[in-house]
Amino acid sequence: MFIGQQFKKESLTALKVYLTVLLCVIGLLFYVILRDNLSALDVFKQSFTNSSFLLAVHVLFVLVYLLFLIGRYFIRVYRKKGFSIMSKRLFLRVILPSLIVFGSIKFLVHHNSSETYDYVWDYSIENTSGRSNDLYSKDKKLRGMTVFNWRNKNDSEYGELVKNNIEWVAIVPFFYQENEYAIDMRVPENDKRWSRRDSTFISSISKLQSRNIHVMLKPHLWLGDGWRSNVTLNSQAEWTTWFNNYRKGILHYAKLAAEHDIELFCIGTELKSSLKAQPEQWKLLLSDIKALYKGKLTYAANWDGEYELIDFWEELDYIGIQAYFPLTTSKNPALNTIKDGWKTHISTLESLSQKHNRPILFTEIGYKNDATATIKPWEWGNFFSILFTQKSNKTQQLAYEALYSKLWKKEWFVGTFIWQWDSSVSKIDFTPQNKPAQNTIAKWYGQLSEY
Repeated sequence: MFIGQQFKKESLTALKVYLTVLLCVIGLLFYVILRDNLSALDVFKQSFTNSSFLLAVHVLFVLVYLLFLIGRYFIRVYRKKGFSIMSKRLFLRVILPSLIVFGSIKFLVHHNSSETYDYVWDYSIENTSGRSNDLYSKDKKLRGMTVFNWRNKNDSEYGELVKNNIEWVAIVPFFYQENEYAIDMRVPENDKRWSRRDSTFISSISKLQSRNIHVMLKPHLWLGDGWRSNVTLNSQAEWTTWFNNYRKGILHYAKLAAEHDIELFCIGTELKSSLKAQPEQWKLLLSDIKALYKGKLTYAANWDGEYELIDFWEELDYIGIQAYFPLTTSKNPALNTIKDGWKTHISTLESLSQKHNRPILFTEIGYKNDATATIKPWEWGNFFSILFTQKSNKTQQLAYEALYSKLWKKEWFVGTFIWQWDSSVSKIDFTPQNKPAQNTIAKWYGQLSEY
């Protein structure tokens, strides 16, 4: 009887904690809705049907509940046995183990982040004029960078792009889809007016253009769970619904690109399964885009062979490749080893360009500053990566040096958009900003290409 009462009482306490956590999460969602002018119904529907979101909420509940239990235990010890006993138990059972764990993590992070790399920075290649030199107008090479967080950009950050000879910027609006099996996606709802997020993009585009920087608009489909290349639907009717949603979103941004003189528009990124299931729909979409937008066009195909599925390359201006090609099989590779890794890929790309009579553009390429960056460049890592990933600014810098030394002077190769420019991310990440790779990119971007 006593055990049953205790269980009932504890269950009620757990429920109260759960509801408190849930209310806090709902409050946070309302803050995001008001901040970004989003549809409350859409946000709540997509959040509470998303398995990753629900998992995160329940993990948060478990953590909060554990903290509650620990706090309640020590309060009871204090009341029954006094401050001295409570303090000893708190130190031995909580503080000391926490210090050991924290110290171990700090040691691992420090060890993995330590690197001796005497890179000599070349300041002479930097452009301090405040405006792009527009070497693109002379050799038609796209010296690009993918940039995010436009809401918080100030003039000095635009100046940093110019200083590093970045002449093209990829702006990436996101459509959201729950998982690989969903047919619905969050796309702009109103074609007659721009959203608050669109207005942020428009303002940034104007500032970039004032510095003589060109823009590629590159909408991405972002999945809460899974990868957009693996969208899997059960029937042609579901595919039709899915594509109509995508079409609505992409035409919205094609219109934005047309109205604001954006010079390059990417009609899709890594949508392999859709290309297989709906080849004719893509051709019709391309026709609709061309009716709205008169600038240059590309599609961003993944490096793993997706480009072979596309039979409309001749209707585009560039063959776009998400170029995360594996280059080495070992970590901390030498420069020549990385260069050798490009041989087969270059042969494939050159043949692809010749087949379709179109130049190759790397719509996305990037390397993390870790020792394994050239083995599987596409891997993001996870929350715990910092505990076992060895920082290597050298590997990242050599990867870019090898890339440009092998490809920059190829006549069929027209440039790169680096993933990604961001000073606010962790020490081991894709961004080259404030690392030797930044200077290497600036060096090559500052050179006219001579064939």
